[in-house]
Amino acid sequence: MEFLRRHIETQVFSLSGIALGQIDFEHPKGDPGLFGPDSVSWQVHGDFTSMLIGGISALLLQALHPLALAGVWDHSNFRNDLLGRLRRTGQFISGTTFGARADADWLIDKVKRIHLQVTGTAPDGRPYAASDPALLTWVHVAEVHSFLQAHLRYRNPRLSAADQDRYYAEIALVAERLGASQVPRSRSEIAAYLSAIRPQLRCEQRSREILQILRNAPAPSALAVPVAKLLTQAGIDLLPDWAQSMLEQPIGPLRSRLIHGGVHSLAPVLRWAVRNSAIHRARKRLALPPA
Repeated sequence: MEFLRRHIETQVFSLSGIALGQIDFEHPKGDPGLFGPDSVSWQVHGDFTSMLIGGISALLLQALHPLALAGVWDHSNFRNDLLGRLRRTGQFISGTTFGARADADWLIDKVKRIHLQVTGTAPDGRPYAASDPALLTWVHVAEVHSFLQAHLRYRNPRLSAADQDRYYAEIALVAERLGASQVPRSRSEIAAYLSAIRPQLRCEQRSREILQILRNAPAPSALAVPVAKLLTQAGIDLLPDWAQSMLEQPIGPLRSRLIHGGVHSLAPVLRWAVRNSAIHRARKRLALPPA
């Protein structure tokens, strides 16, 4: 069984920022990082299954914003290296959440420098810049809303309303450090923001291509292919109804129940297998027992 556990864990890590090997989550000892173990951010970001589903959903949601999509399309090699994109995104999220403060600061500064180079003109003629505060807010909201919804659906549906608001308030720090403006900090503010921005969203041919790229993404092994397909379907299912409609990907009640059942069967296996992830290593840094 230990061989099987390690095999699954290795495949999980191949999809995460840990595969890049640039962050030492176990040092320096005693450093709580930006949030610390008592934060809701540690709870929400600590589960691989729900975070991967939330990440897939966030990518699809972000692809509905023409300027955000143009920046990714023109300046990223994700179409040829989706795994690398997932690893780099995972490294940023895990590093800013669970890493020591110096590592979190390094990641934020690194991304800010990259953003300054990401400029251009969208197909509709509008200029874009990844450092645009409003665009940074959109990318942030799409991510954290998706992460929290996945957590509520697949990890802890009993997370209190107060803790959900606390999560949004905590994690706003990272967006603000990146340069985002007027960052929503509660469920009500997130809902109001999503309602207000909907007229700016579009489903373009590029948006549909993002969907196909995710659906056809390479899996770590042949055995992982059905798992990857299930998690991708779960990411689509997690989207708000209006976003599913824009992408022409409505998921009916029966299919949704099948997806939920599949994920709830899979998630305990992944949680059993993964014992040395970023949150596990961060707890060692703080001399805390395993979660």
